[in-house]
Amino acid sequence: MILTALIIDDEPLAHDVILTFAKEVPFLDVVGQCYSATQALTYLACHQVDLIFLDIQMPMMTGIELLKVLQNKPQVVITSAYQEYALQGYELDVTDYLLKPFRYDRFIQAASKVLKYHDRKVEDIEAACVANSEKIATEPVSKPMANHIFIKVDRKQVQLALSDISCLEAYGNYVKVWRSDQSLLTPRTLTSFAETLPKGQFIRIHKSVIVQVSFIDFIEGNSLHLKGGQVFSIGKQNKETLKQVLT
Repeated sequence: MILTALIIDDEPLAHDVILTFAKEVPFLDVVGQCYSATQALTYLACHQVDLIFLDIQMPMMTGIELLKVLQNKPQVVITSAYQEYALQGYELDVTDYLLKPFRYDRFIQAASKVLKYHDRKVEDIEAACVANSEKIATEPVSKPMANHIFIKVDRKQVQLALSDISCLEAYGNYVKVWRSDQSLLTPRTLTSFAETLPKGQFIRIHKSVIVQVSFIDFIEGNSLHLKGGQVFSIGKQNKETLKQVLT
Protein backbone atom coordinates (compact mmCIF):
# COMPACT_ATOMS: atom_id res chain seq x y z
CA MET A 1 0.00 0.00 0.00
CA ILE A 2 1.51 3.33 -1.13
CA LEU A 3 0.04 6.58 0.19
CA THR A 4 0.49 9.67 -1.99
CA ALA A 5 1.33 12.91 -0.19
CA LEU A 6 1.39 16.65 -0.92
CA ILE A 7 3.54 19.16 0.98
CA ILE A 8 2.00 22.61 1.56
CA ASP A 9 4.43 25.01 3.21
CA ASP A 10 5.89 28.40 2.29
CA GLU A 11 9.33 27.49 3.70
CA PRO A 12 11.64 25.51 1.33
CA LEU A 13 13.56 24.13 4.32
CA ALA A 14 10.36 22.55 5.66
CA HIS A 15 9.92 20.82 2.29
CA ASP A 16 13.47 19.48 2.49
CA VAL A 17 12.90 18.02 5.96
CA ILE A 18 9.67 16.26 5.00
CA LEU A 19 11.13 14.97 1.72
CA THR A 20 14.16 13.58 3.56
CA PHE A 21 12.01 11.83 6.16
CA ALA A 22 9.46 10.57 3.62
CA LYS A 23 12.16 8.87 1.55
CA GLU A 24 12.78 6.58 4.53
CA VAL A 25 9.10 5.59 4.82
CA PRO A 26 8.32 2.77 2.34
CA PHE A 27 4.58 3.47 2.17
CA LEU A 28 4.87 7.23 1.50
CA ASP A 29 5.26 8.83 -1.93
CA VAL A 30 5.46 12.63 -2.08
CA VAL A 31 3.87 13.46 -5.45
CA GLY A 32 3.57 17.23 -5.15
CA GLN A 33 4.89 20.36 -3.44
CA CYS A 34 3.05 23.67 -2.99
CA TYR A 35 4.37 26.85 -1.40
CA SER A 36 1.03 28.51 -0.64
CA ALA A 37 -2.51 27.50 0.22
CA THR A 38 -3.85 29.08 -2.98
CA GLN A 39 -1.38 27.05 -5.05
CA ALA A 40 -2.53 23.95 -3.17
CA LEU A 41 -6.18 24.65 -4.01
CA THR A 42 -5.30 24.65 -7.71
CA TYR A 43 -3.27 21.46 -7.37
CA LEU A 44 -5.94 19.57 -5.42
CA ALA A 45 -8.61 20.58 -7.94
CA CYS A 46 -6.76 18.47 -10.51
CA HIS A 47 -5.06 15.77 -8.44
CA GLN A 48 -6.09 13.25 -5.80
CA VAL A 49 -3.76 12.56 -2.86
CA ASP A 50 -4.12 10.49 0.29
CA LEU A 51 -2.35 12.91 2.63
CA ILE A 52 -1.28 16.55 2.92
CA PHE A 53 1.47 17.89 5.18
CA LEU A 54 0.11 21.35 5.95
CA ASP A 55 1.74 24.44 7.45
CA ILE A 56 -0.45 26.98 9.28
CA GLN A 57 1.16 30.39 8.87
CA MET A 58 1.32 31.15 5.14
CA PRO A 59 0.74 34.37 3.16
CA MET A 60 -2.69 35.19 1.66
CA MET A 61 -4.41 32.13 3.14
CA THR A 62 -3.54 30.16 6.28
CA GLY A 63 -3.59 26.40 6.55
CA ILE A 64 -6.64 26.58 8.82
CA GLU A 65 -8.48 28.69 6.24
CA LEU A 66 -7.55 26.17 3.56
CA LEU A 67 -9.01 23.31 5.60
CA LYS A 68 -12.27 25.21 6.05
CA VAL A 69 -12.82 25.65 2.30
CA LEU A 70 -11.31 22.38 1.05
CA GLN A 71 -13.90 19.84 -0.11
CA ASN A 72 -13.27 16.10 -0.03
CA LYS A 73 -10.04 16.72 1.84
CA PRO A 74 -7.54 13.88 2.28
CA GLN A 75 -5.94 13.05 5.61
CA VAL A 76 -4.09 16.01 7.09
CA VAL A 77 -0.93 16.20 9.17
CA ILE A 78 -0.34 19.76 10.32
CA THR A 79 3.32 20.83 10.52
CA SER A 80 3.57 24.10 12.45
CA ALA A 81 5.83 25.98 14.84
CA TYR A 82 2.73 27.30 16.63
CA GLN A 83 1.26 24.99 19.25
CA GLU A 84 -1.80 27.21 19.85
CA TYR A 85 -3.47 25.99 16.65
CA ALA A 86 -3.51 22.33 17.75
CA LEU A 87 -7.04 22.34 19.21
CA GLN A 88 -8.46 24.16 16.18
CA GLY A 89 -6.70 21.69 13.90
CA TYR A 90 -8.20 18.67 15.62
CA GLU A 91 -11.63 20.28 15.48
CA LEU A 92 -11.15 20.22 11.70
CA ASP A 93 -10.46 16.47 11.86
CA VAL A 94 -6.71 16.43 11.21
CA THR A 95 -4.96 13.10 11.70
CA ASP A 96 -1.93 14.46 13.58
CA TYR A 97 -0.16 17.68 14.57
CA LEU A 98 3.64 17.91 14.25
CA LEU A 99 5.23 20.76 16.15
CA LYS A 100 8.29 22.18 14.34
CA PRO A 101 11.08 21.30 14.60
CA PHE A 102 10.08 17.63 14.76
CA ARG A 103 12.31 14.55 14.72
CA TYR A 104 12.18 11.53 12.43
CA ASP A 105 10.68 9.25 15.09
CA ARG A 106 7.79 11.67 15.58
CA PHE A 107 7.32 11.88 11.80
CA ILE A 108 7.15 8.07 11.60
CA GLN A 109 4.53 8.05 14.35
CA ALA A 110 2.34 10.46 12.39
CA ALA A 111 2.82 8.55 9.12
CA SER A 112 1.89 5.27 10.81
CA LYS A 113 -1.25 6.85 12.21
CA VAL A 114 -2.20 7.96 8.68
CA LEU A 115 -1.61 4.45 7.31
CA LYS A 116 -3.66 2.83 10.10
CA TYR A 117 -6.58 5.18 9.47
CA HIS A 118 -6.35 4.60 5.71
CA ASP A 119 -6.31 0.79 6.11
CA ARG A 120 -9.35 0.94 8.41
CA LYS A 121 -11.19 3.08 5.87
CA VAL A 122 -10.35 0.62 3.06
CA GLU A 123 -11.60 -2.28 5.19
CA ASP A 124 -14.89 -0.47 5.77
CA ILE A 125 -15.29 0.15 2.03
CA GLU A 126 -14.50 -3.48 1.20
CA ALA A 127 -17.01 -4.68 3.79
CA ALA A 128 -19.67 -2.43 2.27
CA CYS A 129 -18.84 -3.76 -1.20
CA VAL A 130 -19.16 -7.37 -0.01
CA ALA A 131 -22.53 -6.61 1.58
CA ASN A 132 -23.70 -4.93 -1.62
CA SER A 133 -22.47 -7.85 -3.74
CA GLU A 134 -24.38 -10.32 -1.60
CA LYS A 135 -27.47 -8.18 -1.98
CA ILE A 136 -27.39 -8.20 -5.78
CA ALA A 137 -25.99 -11.72 -6.22
CA THR A 138 -29.34 -13.09 -7.35
CA GLU A 139 -29.94 -10.33 -9.88
CA PRO A 140 -29.15 -11.08 -13.54
CA VAL A 141 -26.02 -9.33 -14.74
CA SER A 142 -25.30 -8.70 -18.39
CA LYS A 143 -21.73 -9.58 -19.31
CA PRO A 144 -19.92 -6.88 -21.31
CA MET A 145 -18.21 -7.70 -24.56
CA ALA A 146 -14.67 -9.05 -24.09
CA ASN A 147 -13.20 -6.14 -26.05
CA HIS A 148 -14.86 -3.50 -23.87
CA ILE A 149 -14.80 -2.52 -20.21
CA PHE A 150 -17.03 -0.34 -18.07
CA ILE A 151 -15.57 2.20 -15.62
CA LYS A 152 -17.31 4.42 -13.10
CA VAL A 153 -16.91 8.14 -13.79
CA ASP A 154 -18.75 10.37 -11.34
CA ARG A 155 -22.22 8.76 -11.26
CA LYS A 156 -22.00 7.16 -14.71
CA GLN A 157 -20.81 3.78 -15.96
CA VAL A 158 -18.81 4.59 -19.09
CA GLN A 159 -18.09 1.92 -21.69
CA LEU A 160 -14.61 1.98 -23.24
CA ALA A 161 -13.24 -0.04 -26.13
CA LEU A 162 -9.98 -1.63 -25.02
CA SER A 163 -8.42 -0.71 -28.35
CA ASP A 164 -8.96 3.00 -27.55
CA ILE A 165 -7.15 2.96 -24.19
CA SER A 166 -3.54 4.10 -24.47
CA CYS A 167 -2.52 4.07 -20.80
CA LEU A 168 -3.70 4.10 -17.19
CA GLU A 169 -2.11 6.13 -14.36
CA ALA A 170 -2.54 5.64 -10.62
CA TYR A 171 -3.65 8.69 -8.63
CA GLY A 172 -3.93 7.55 -5.01
CA ASN A 173 -7.21 5.63 -4.75
CA TYR A 174 -8.13 6.63 -8.30
CA VAL A 175 -6.94 5.71 -11.79
CA LYS A 176 -6.72 8.09 -14.73
CA VAL A 177 -7.69 6.20 -17.92
CA TRP A 178 -6.50 7.76 -21.18
CA ARG A 179 -8.27 7.34 -24.51
CA SER A 180 -6.97 9.52 -27.33
CA ASP A 181 -6.32 12.93 -25.71
CA GLN A 182 -9.11 12.53 -23.12
CA SER A 183 -8.61 11.27 -19.57
CA LEU A 184 -11.28 9.78 -17.28
CA LEU A 185 -10.82 9.50 -13.51
CA THR A 186 -12.32 6.38 -11.92
CA PRO A 187 -12.31 5.23 -8.24
CA ARG A 188 -10.36 1.98 -8.69
CA THR A 189 -6.87 0.73 -8.01
CA LEU A 190 -4.33 0.20 -10.76
CA THR A 191 -3.82 -3.36 -9.51
CA SER A 192 -7.47 -4.21 -10.19
CA PHE A 193 -6.97 -3.14 -13.81
CA ALA A 194 -3.73 -5.10 -14.06
CA GLU A 195 -5.56 -8.25 -12.96
CA THR A 196 -8.38 -7.89 -15.52
CA LEU A 197 -6.88 -6.29 -18.64
CA PRO A 198 -5.70 -8.74 -21.34
CA LYS A 199 -2.11 -9.84 -20.77
CA GLY A 200 0.14 -9.10 -23.70
CA GLN A 201 -2.12 -6.28 -24.87
CA PHE A 202 -1.52 -4.22 -21.73
CA ILE A 203 1.63 -4.18 -19.63
CA ARG A 204 2.56 -2.57 -16.34
CA ILE A 205 5.75 -0.56 -16.84
CA HIS A 206 5.81 1.10 -13.41
CA LYS A 207 3.99 0.70 -10.10
CA SER A 208 1.79 3.62 -11.15
CA VAL A 209 1.48 3.11 -14.94
CA ILE A 210 -0.04 0.55 -17.35
CA VAL A 211 0.28 1.06 -21.11
CA GLN A 212 -1.22 -0.62 -24.16
CA VAL A 213 1.59 -2.18 -26.19
CA SER A 214 0.20 -1.00 -29.55
CA PHE A 215 0.46 2.65 -28.39
CA ILE A 216 4.20 2.43 -27.62
CA ASP A 217 6.20 4.69 -29.94
CA PHE A 218 9.73 4.03 -28.70
CA ILE A 219 11.83 3.31 -25.62
CA GLU A 220 14.91 5.35 -24.82
CA GLY A 221 16.93 4.44 -21.76
CA ASN A 222 14.52 4.19 -18.82
CA SER A 223 11.83 6.24 -20.58
CA LEU A 224 8.89 4.90 -22.57
CA HIS A 225 7.27 7.20 -25.14
CA LEU A 226 3.70 6.74 -26.35
CA LYS A 227 2.42 7.78 -29.76
CA GLY A 228 0.22 10.38 -28.09
CA GLY A 229 3.27 12.14 -26.66
CA GLN A 230 3.16 10.93 -23.06
CA VAL A 231 6.49 9.90 -21.52
CA PHE A 232 6.75 7.52 -18.55
CA SER A 233 9.60 6.14 -16.48
CA ILE A 234 10.11 2.36 -16.57
CA GLY A 235 10.28 0.79 -13.12
CA LYS A 236 13.31 -1.34 -12.29
CA GLN A 237 11.13 -4.35 -11.48
CA ASN A 238 9.20 -4.00 -14.76
CA LYS A 239 12.10 -3.86 -17.21
CA GLU A 240 12.43 -7.61 -17.69
CA THR A 241 8.70 -8.16 -18.19
CA LEU A 242 8.61 -5.32 -20.73
CA LYS A 243 11.59 -6.79 -22.55
CA GLN A 244 9.87 -10.21 -22.81
CA VAL A 245 6.69 -8.67 -24.22
CA LEU A 246 8.50 -6.62 -26.84
CA THR A 247 10.82 -9.39 -28.09
